[in-house]
Amino acid sequence: MKKINLFIFCILGMQLLSAQTAYDIMQAARDKTKLSGLEAISTLIIRDAKGRERIRKTVMASKSYSEEIEKRIIRFLEPADVKGMGMLIVDYDDQDDDMWVYIPANRQSRRIVSSEKSKSFMGSEFSNADMSAPNLHDFNYRILGEESINGAVCWKIEICPVNTSKEDEYGFLRKITWVKKTDNIALKSEYYDFDNELHKVLMILEYKEMDALNHTFIVSNMKIENRQNGRTSDMIMNKVQFNPNVPDTYFTLTYLEKP
Repeated sequence: MKKINLFIFCILGMQLLSAQTAYDIMQAARDKTKLSGLEAISTLIIRDAKGRERIRKTVMASKSYSEEIEKRIIRFLEPADVKGMGMLIVDYDDQDDDMWVYIPANRQSRRIVSSEKSKSFMGSEFSNADMSAPNLHDFNYRILGEESINGAVCWKIEICPVNTSKEDEYGFLRKITWVKKTDNIALKSEYYDFDNELHKVLMILEYKEMDALNHTFIVSNMKIENRQNGRTSDMIMNKVQFNPNVPDTYFTLTYLEKP
C-alpha cells in the first residue's frame, strides 16, 4: 500500500511540475513580446472564402507602466468607412483587461464587456481578445511534448481556460501553442471550438527584435485562418518604431475620441 501511495504521489508531483513548467514557458513567451514603448503603422487584410479582400490601415501605440500594466491604443486610418474608429486597451497581469471601442458615428466610447472579447475584431478572424495579452492566470497549461515548426524545435503547450466563464470570454475550449525552445517565441496556435473541433490556426510569419538590450520582440507579420468557413486575416506591421517615451496622453479616452 505504501508503494502504491508513493507511486500516486510521484505521478501527481510530476503532473504539478509539468503544469508549472508549462506556465513558465508561456510566461517567458509573454515576456519576450513585452516592450517598454512602441509605435507602429499596420495593415489588416481580411479575406473571405473566395479570396476577396478588404484592407484596413491602422496606427498603434503601446507602453508598459510596470511589470503588471501595459496600455495600447489602435486607431483606424482608412478606408473612409472605418476612419477614426479605435480601441483602447489596458492589460493587467493579475486582473481582467479593460477595453473600450470608439465609433465616430456614436461620438462616444463604449466599454467592451467580457462577453464581447471573443467577438470579431473589425470583421476579421482575429478576436477582440487577440488585441490584448491574455492574463496567464485565466488558463491551465500542459506540455504535450516537442515538435518542429519550419525546422525550429518547439515546446507544444495545451492551454485551457480555467472555467466555462473564461471559455466564453476567450471563445475557445482549448488552444495548442508551439513555443520555440531557443528564444521562447510563439510560432503557431491552434484554437478548438466548444465541440473540440479545430476552428482557427494562427501562424507567426515574422517577428523583429525591437529592444536589443532586453532582447524583446514584436510580431510583425501573422496570419489567422478559420478552418470552418475558409476566411483568413493578415496583420502586417509596415512601420515600427521602438519608443519608450510614447506620450501618456495617447492612452486616454479623450485621445481615443479625438477627431
